[in-house]
Amino acid sequence: MGPTALLEKSFLQSLSIDESVLFDRFFIAVISPLFYVETLADLEKAVRQGRTPEQEVGIIARKTPEMNGVPCAHHTELCIANLLGAQIPMQGRVPLIGGRPVMVDGRSGMIFEERPEAEAFRRWQIGEFLEVEHRFAKGWRDALNSLDLMAVAAGMRAMGVNPQSCKTLDDAKQLAIAFVRSKDKSLDRLKFANLTLGLPPESEPFIAEQWEKAGFPSLAEYVPFAAYLLTLELFFQITLAADLISAERASNRQDVGYLSYLPFSMVFVSSDKLHRRIAQYFLRSDQSFVWGPDLKADLQSLVARYLALPQSEQEKGLMKFAAAPPQDSNCLITTLWNHHFGILRAQAAEAALSFDDATVQGDDFEEKRKSTRPFPAGGKELVEYLNRFGDAEGLPRDDVDFDVANPEVLSIKRQVHKRKGSFWQVPKDLKERPN
Repeated sequence: MGPTALLEKSFLQSLSIDESVLFDRFFIAVISPLFYVETLADLEKAVRQGRTPEQEVGIIARKTPEMNGVPCAHHTELCIANLLGAQIPMQGRVPLIGGRPVMVDGRSGMIFEERPEAEAFRRWQIGEFLEVEHRFAKGWRDALNSLDLMAVAAGMRAMGVNPQSCKTLDDAKQLAIAFVRSKDKSLDRLKFANLTLGLPPESEPFIAEQWEKAGFPSLAEYVPFAAYLLTLELFFQITLAADLISAERASNRQDVGYLSYLPFSMVFVSSDKLHRRIAQYFLRSDQSFVWGPDLKADLQSLVARYLALPQSEQEKGLMKFAAAPPQDSNCLITTLWNHHFGILRAQAAEAALSFDDATVQGDDFEEKRKSTRPFPAGGKELVEYLNRFGDAEGLPRDDVDFDVANPEVLSIKRQVHKRKGSFWQVPKDLKERPN
């Protein structure tokens, strides 16, 4: 566990398997739908000499975090939900879709089954690709560039947005912010937002009705996440028109798309030069941008450090001997933990689960959240208790009397490898309970 970190594909590609395992150990990876689309799109791209597209995708899949990787809901779905009245948290928490509410011994919980994307990545790791994935790879990549740029440019002019007035990236950001904070021409502003964000046209009347009932406040006040996405898209379009970002590099479009998921992370780690230039304009004051090569070097150092441990210690699993990064002021990961985790860093080390003589269902992994009542102390008792949540039947909608966004227990089921690369992710002698 650790700070939430938005994962960008080129950074992951730069890592060795062992480095990727430690990244998974020390961060909760925010895996955006764009990451999956980019990876699958490689099936339709030329790859490095000597490798097939399937092999290249398989390599990426094998490095993708499985212990603490959290697939994020698509930003368009979240945007529509926000425009229709749903609150979208933007303080570093990963929004999830679905889940079943449960109640065990008077304690509330939400159980999330394995996401289809994660299941697909497991197949890709061993070179299994469905025909439908080959067929749609090109279409998914093309969808990233389907926005009608001419229509957006005309809309900006009609709304009084003049990109030529911008001389710097900060000018572009301020112009975009001014747009979402304005209360003028509300319905025209909504039509432009609908076009720019690529929302279904049929959603516009319902969104307009809700907005009118609220008294037409500014987009920034009324729908913060939708306003953030519109600010990001306007920033990109303005910087293109003002020649502040090159329009010739086709990948710039999808690179900017990663920032749609920035509100759901504490850390953004990227090896992309455009991200290094523009991320600073969208980071909250409590977020960090980390240059990918710097974090890779830190992970490489930790790999050597942990592989030097006695074999008997390594066989206890990363969750035991690497419950938290080392107390080393030169360790970048330690610095990030201390900055973003604060006192929780020490608590994480003390609360590391003891898996001795414990059993878990298949390869499921359970995440324990803070509760007002104490959990079992650890070991077999705790694992069995969490398994009971995973096995519990979902409550009927009318019987749910707790906030499903803040349950006492959050269980995310996933399948993981006991050993990955050079490391035991869980103890070597961990028993599995038959399914």
